[in-house]
Amino acid sequence: MTHEELIPVIRRLSIEAGTKIMEIYNSDDFEIKVKSDDSPVTAADEAADAIISAGLRAAFPDMMLVTEEQADSHSEKGDTFLIVDPLDGTKEFIHRRGDFTVNIALVEKGVPTRGVVYAPAKGRMFYTKANGQAVEETGDLSPETIGPIRPITVATSDNNALMVVASKSHRDQATDDYINKYKVQDMKSAGSSLKFCLVATGEADLYPRVGRTMEWDTAAGHAVLQGAGGKVVRFDDHSPLTYGKDGYANPFFIAYAPGVELKSA
Repeated sequence: MTHEELIPVIRRLSIEAGTKIMEIYNSDDFEIKVKSDDSPVTAADEAADAIISAGLRAAFPDMMLVTEEQADSHSEKGDTFLIVDPLDGTKEFIHRRGDFTVNIALVEKGVPTRGVVYAPAKGRMFYTKANGQAVEETGDLSPETIGPIRPITVATSDNNALMVVASKSHRDQATDDYINKYKVQDMKSAGSSLKFCLVATGEADLYPRVGRTMEWDTAAGHAVLQGAGGKVVRFDDHSPLTYGKDGYANPFFIAYAPGVELKSA
């Protein structure tokens, strides 16, 4: 599998999954179930997962695949693999707030190198080109026809007036305490992996996450941010956030534009 082969496939699958998600989102009602970790799951999560995993396995049968909705895949071991969150921001979906995304990423030697983040309710799509550069595609977002794309890049940050983005559903005192270490011009709230993309486009400088996430929540956004010149590091020691960890659980982390002078935890 080459990067040139990968990108059209994950772009197309994210749009196909997003279309199915929006069918369910716009329906009168949908079933909400609870998984073993007490997190919610809907028919949209499951339908999107079926579309993406079938498409990836057909295109790249020899690649290890980890996906949130298939618990058997969570015991897979490796440092190079495809990783999927078919619907990140299920709570945003349930409450019809629109801040949910489809996420597909390639991790190579523990680093997310390529990925796509698609927010179907917002009509925003971000992905890495084959060369790793991050772009935003606009227009109709058709599975078969690529619309206008623009390169995206992180902001040139002013440490006396930072733009900070934080979780809409998981904001807590620990997050606020850390943000208060900075000189903040304005705050934004966003759901799902959109927060990475807001840093990638320069709409925010800093996204600290003091809370539980899994690698499938972050890998695609991490790849997009990296492709826009940004970084993601561990909260505790500011070392790079790596992937392929036992159980695919992340430590707390900070996503940021490199001009931000990071504060200690």
